[in-house]
Amino acid sequence: MLVWTLVATLLLSVSAQTPQTTKGKTITCFCDKCANLECVSDGYCYTSTRIDKETKQIEHDFRCFDKIAHFPPENPAWCKENAHLNPESLLRSAAVACCDNENYCNKALRPQIASMPPQFASMRPQDEKIGDDLSTDTSLIIFVGTTVLVVLLLVLLVIYCGWTRNHKWKKQRPGALFKSNDSMDPQDQQPILGVNNTLRDIIDMTTSGSGSGLPLLVQRSIARQIQLVEIIGKGRFGEVWRGRWRGENVAVKIFSSREERSWFREAEIYQTVMLRHDNILGFIAADNKDNGTWTQLWLVTDFHENGSLFDYLSTRTVDIVGMIRMALSISTGLAHLHMEIVGTQAGKPAIAHRDLKSKNILVKLNGTCAIGDLGLAVHYDDVDGKIDLATNSRVGTKRYMAPEVLDESICENHFDSFKRADVYALGLIFWEITRRCNVGGIYDEYQLPYYDLVPSDPTIEEMRKTVCEGRHRPSIPNRWQSIDALNAMSKVMKECWYHNAAARLTALRIKKTLANLGASEDIKPPQ
Repeated sequence: MLVWTLVATLLLSVSAQTPQTTKGKTITCFCDKCANLECVSDGYCYTSTRIDKETKQIEHDFRCFDKIAHFPPENPAWCKENAHLNPESLLRSAAVACCDNENYCNKALRPQIASMPPQFASMRPQDEKIGDDLSTDTSLIIFVGTTVLVVLLLVLLVIYCGWTRNHKWKKQRPGALFKSNDSMDPQDQQPILGVNNTLRDIIDMTTSGSGSGLPLLVQRSIARQIQLVEIIGKGRFGEVWRGRWRGENVAVKIFSSREERSWFREAEIYQTVMLRHDNILGFIAADNKDNGTWTQLWLVTDFHENGSLFDYLSTRTVDIVGMIRMALSISTGLAHLHMEIVGTQAGKPAIAHRDLKSKNILVKLNGTCAIGDLGLAVHYDDVDGKIDLATNSRVGTKRYMAPEVLDESICENHFDSFKRADVYALGLIFWEITRRCNVGGIYDEYQLPYYDLVPSDPTIEEMRKTVCEGRHRPSIPNRWQSIDALNAMSKVMKECWYHNAAARLTALRIKKTLANLGASEDIKPPQ
């Protein structure tokens, strides 16, 4: 409606600007020397024909003839001039024709000079074509301009509607983005889901390694071809299964129906533009399956047979190189998560994890790690300047909560506060890894942070008294001080868990520090 209103206004404006024929009052004439190719007179429009003295070409002039110049007023003699050709004075040879019957009536007038000599009889007036060009209908020009303007407005309207829809999709009811549509034709996806295509091929084809995830139709097609093999974990949200898709292992996180909002949030965060990274768990698909009795909410990701960092450290140790490689990869993934990427077509918002712990980090075959479980993550919307927070901001795993989260002093309006809470948890994870570092056959048994200060399932109040009031932190064994790499790691973790959040290192600073430590230990890049 906005566009058609603008069109109507423009057309009315054009109509109002076009002079009307008003016999006896004023008349609009074609004027080849005027700025707008027109002039207004209370008398006549006229066209004169003359022969240029130098070029000896016939030319026409188009002008107005005001009433004040009439003589006699009712039948001006000047309008009847038709001088005979005088070879001695070509400039004075002319013919004039006047009219007042309608606007622009002089455009078609071409008065002929009487007694045209033979040498001019066959002459094609050079200005004849010029006169035709100059007499282009002004209304046509206005019409073309109006049409171009309307088309431009339509294009802008389409772009605006597309941007609005893309910007507001996240505000939909959870699950609406992945609303079931069994009428989809699976053949539509055959060009992408080729028989010989691996999941990596499909992801590279559709996201170029940095996009916001696979197209929804592809996600649905993949999810419905997965066979569940065995359950590999359980949590507050539901279960985690190992599945198979065309011979490839995938991890399938199945949410209970009451966790629909968590499922939608995690799928939304995973599909953030430019989130895909080697040290962030690879997202493959999200789908909701209705079997008639209940709805299953699936989240399909890469499968890592080593399991979580918690599982890995519980049964295995690492050497110094492996310790630094793990710590560096985790800090690299967190730095990418925290980073806001601008200057691209869409960009990536800064994201805070808010539930960073060893059970939410996966260990790859090459010894590096990938951060997973983004169900509680929040991002900063730089357009609205808002942080998308749940009603209760005190979320996550109590054992890994930062002091400001435990005593509820965290500044919720400052996004850096959430990133600093992530860094606190990162320091505790470094402590877990470093304890399992085997140097000369000596290492510590695996334990969770604060294992010696709180029960196995502590309450928030117990953690608050230990961390906030008692200012306790995990103990650092004395033997670490005598080993350079372990001593360096202990310094990093201490700078991660300062009580004053503003004094903690940033994830990017931690990444650079560990990269330098890795260079001194001559760590080879993972294969």
